[in-house]
Amino acid sequence: MHCVLVVPGTLDAKTGGTIYDRKIVEGLIGRGWTVDVRAVGDLPSLPPRTVVLVDGLAYAATPGVVERESSRLHVVALVHLPLALEPGLSVSEAARLRALEQRVLASVSRVVVTGRVTVDWLREYGISRDRIALVEPGTDRAPSARGSGSNAVRLLCVAAVTAGKGHEMLLRALANARGGRWTLTCAGSLTRQPETVERVREVIRDRQLVDRVTLAGELAEGQLDCAYDSADAFVLATGRETYGMAVAEAIARGLPVVSTRTGAIADIVGDAGVIVDAGDEAALTRALVHVIGDAPARRRLAEAARARRGTLPTWAAAAEAMEQVLSGFAR
Repeated sequence: MHCVLVVPGTLDAKTGGTIYDRKIVEGLIGRGWTVDVRAVGDLPSLPPRTVVLVDGLAYAATPGVVERESSRLHVVALVHLPLALEPGLSVSEAARLRALEQRVLASVSRVVVTGRVTVDWLREYGISRDRIALVEPGTDRAPSARGSGSNAVRLLCVAAVTAGKGHEMLLRALANARGGRWTLTCAGSLTRQPETVERVREVIRDRQLVDRVTLAGELAEGQLDCAYDSADAFVLATGRETYGMAVAEAIARGLPVVSTRTGAIADIVGDAGVIVDAGDEAALTRALVHVIGDAPARRRLAEAARARRGTLPTWAAAAEAMEQVLSGFAR
């Protein structure tokens, strides 16, 4: 079996979408496939009837190429988040991206989404349910976090510092809970949206959190493992997710979670954390006060997280599900 994966750059980036793409490639190769990673501009040179999995950020750059080549290739679109739903877009830009994506998705053979909520979003685009396949992310097995061992609760947030991930609201909520003993490490890119990073730094300065909050930037895999291992709880105030990969990674390490009700986060966390509505700063503050200030409750949540680890989907299962989609076209 052979397929081509089209991505907007390389598979080295530490974004959730790129990690998903890389894990799927590794899983398919492990199942005996050969996978070539190409740029969208390479599509015209591919032999007819080649099976091509195109990441949404790739077809966003040159949608015309995908539309033209879909008539002779077996193109499967991979939608992590519909382009028009990216936080921070103007109304006109969101409308432009929606129209672009509708055209591309109408031209391809099949559409793969990474979260159940995306199925409903794409139904609004006129994509029938029988053309949509759900392939949720997997989770790597990991040892239980040992925690900080300190009197201050060490919180960890893993997300690029962008408008949609809720860092500003998280910091304001923590400032309102500052009577508790806590520190926060934010692990994630500081270069994707410099304007958002500057606003986050302003909140840190204005709320006098400089000695409590570390913006660590992107961490290498070993460093991120250490950050999870030394954390006492995981926090994420994201406004919109299709799944919630970082939250699943936290549960895989037995960490209690405070996060928002979006994507699959509530299902992933279950009774292992406190989930609030996205954008509800007051509820987020109360949840943080509870998890930071109540050590017995935090231990109970951690026990529930450790119990849920075995229920998390694996990357092997994700690769098998993707194989089922692609093998319908492959020879």
